[in-house]
Amino acid sequence: MAKRRPSGDGMVRKRDDGRWEGRIVVGHKKNGNPIHRYVLGRTQKELMKKLHDHIEMYRDADLTEDCNMTLGEWLDRWINEYMIFTVRETTLDSYKAMIKNQVKPYLGDRPLSALTTQELQKFYNTVKKKGRVKADKLHGTELADSLVRKIHMMLHEALDMAVAQRLLIKNPTNGTTIPKTNYAPKQILNDEQLERFMERIRYDEVWYDFFYTELTTGLRRGEICGLRWEDFDADTGKLKIRRAIHKKKGGGLIVGETKTETGTRAILLPPSTAELLRKRKETAVGDWIFPNIYKPEEPMHPDYAYHRLKTLLKQAELPLIRFHDLRHTFATHALVSGVDAKTLSGILGHTNASFTLDTYTHLTTDMQKNASNIVGSFMDEIMLEGDGTNS
Repeated sequence: MAKRRPSGDGMVRKRDDGRWEGRIVVGHKKNGNPIHRYVLGRTQKELMKKLHDHIEMYRDADLTEDCNMTLGEWLDRWINEYMIFTVRETTLDSYKAMIKNQVKPYLGDRPLSALTTQELQKFYNTVKKKGRVKADKLHGTELADSLVRKIHMMLHEALDMAVAQRLLIKNPTNGTTIPKTNYAPKQILNDEQLERFMERIRYDEVWYDFFYTELTTGLRRGEICGLRWEDFDADTGKLKIRRAIHKKKGGGLIVGETKTETGTRAILLPPSTAELLRKRKETAVGDWIFPNIYKPEEPMHPDYAYHRLKTLLKQAELPLIRFHDLRHTFATHALVSGVDAKTLSGILGHTNASFTLDTYTHLTTDMQKNASNIVGSFMDEIMLEGDGTNS
């Protein structure tokens, strides 16, 4: 049996067309035969420089023969073998749509192992301008910055898996530049509006507990609908968030995981909220903390909660904010009241504190200004006292 040639091993020859060609070993097939990469140069000097760069790049690589599949083929495998049981159905559908509508038309036939950072950067720039499937009057064919970011994050995750499966030596999405997130101003209920809202629901026996809990925890809509009594420790006042209710495609509900790994968490409830749930538990008739009004054996439908919110806001003559804006309301009031970003990040189930700071950057900026004013006033007082002492 022939000796297995190490990755990075290469050879050079001059072709009949006058160009120079180099070949290096980048991996091995199942039968042990080498997998090659070819490099071309107009001169031997140019080739040797390129070849040297490739040898360094592939020195410790040992790619499998599947590295020759196209990006489109790999994304199909990634979806069907790795992601189908790990993400929510809605997330999977959005991945499939982005692959079909944006990625495959531009890069679907490109060999996976031939992808470069420069090529992906060009793709992001192009798809930003021309990636919309159906042009509209307002945006034309341009994609929203947020969608370009989602495409990038999906490709980054898929190509990370390709590296782990020895189909790539490095992830070519690293080093690309994508549009920054432009966070729209958060709609929240201010102090006066919050007081009016609470006054409106105070005597609503069905919904008061639900919205009071929401406004004192900032749970996502699916999370609060997915709470069960087994999640609540009446003795300690702790609440575990470990599932979320999602709408099933075609109708119905499914009990799924939280949005992120950090979404599964335990929080210490405010004393008033813990006491509210203790009293509620005394008359509970099922496993769900907030059951479906008409079918107590089922959880509250997220859409019912949103429809009820809109009705209550209208009755209280308040702005028609989204349900998620109740979460922003909680977070805003928590930050303004002095809760630090790291603690708040844990309560909200954010991936890290930096995400919380980015999301509420307008608030943290204002808080920094307030802090600087306080420190400035403090120092002014010291200086004035000092002047008084010296005079």
